[in-house]
Amino acid sequence: MNPVAPTLAPDPAAPVLLHGYFRSSAAWRVRIALHHKGIAFAQKSYALRDGEQRSPEFLALNPQGLVPALEIDGLLLTQSLAICEYLDQTRPEPPLLPADPAGRARVRALALAIACEIHPVQNLRVLRAVAALSGERGAGEAWARRICTEGLEAYAGLVRPTMGAFSFGDTVTLADVLLVPQMANARRFKADMVWPELAAIEARCLALPAFAETAPE
Repeated sequence: MNPVAPTLAPDPAAPVLLHGYFRSSAAWRVRIALHHKGIAFAQKSYALRDGEQRSPEFLALNPQGLVPALEIDGLLLTQSLAICEYLDQTRPEPPLLPADPAGRARVRALALAIACEIHPVQNLRVLRAVAALSGERGAGEAWARRICTEGLEAYAGLVRPTMGAFSFGDTVTLADVLLVPQMANARRFKADMVWPELAAIEARCLALPAFAETAPE
């Protein structure tokens, strides 16, 4: 028998709490989506390098020990893409996904190219494992730089047929919510930023409050 999640109407007056960390790109995605939707929220921070996300308190919320987690509408949601899609389905304006099935599939594919193929293999856990296995100073950062470079090169190829002012046409979508934090990661790991089309999309996004006012800095 499959469990059935409760069906809840969104309550704009209910407090919303984001569990995250200022420099977590996955948490930044959710901050962007919340701001984009005009949802007020409070934050609770966990210092990832100190392992606070592995505390018994946080593991009781999210057994994966990963940020972000979002308390909203009487729910505790995890995984940034699932959270963003929940927000889009329960607060549909302004949308993060196109209305047509083909457009939605294209935007999801762009978002997943980052969420599945780049970010998971350059996050803190993996960088520490790479450094430990190699025994070489700077091996983790070199690995992250390689992954960011290869992944964003592929994203640039994927986005060329669909881009306008943003990754998919002339409005912000979920793809941009993923792209901007990943571009910041690439710079942090000193990747050569050789994608002018991605830099142009990033600049247009960062001119918008949802991106600028939620940035780590």
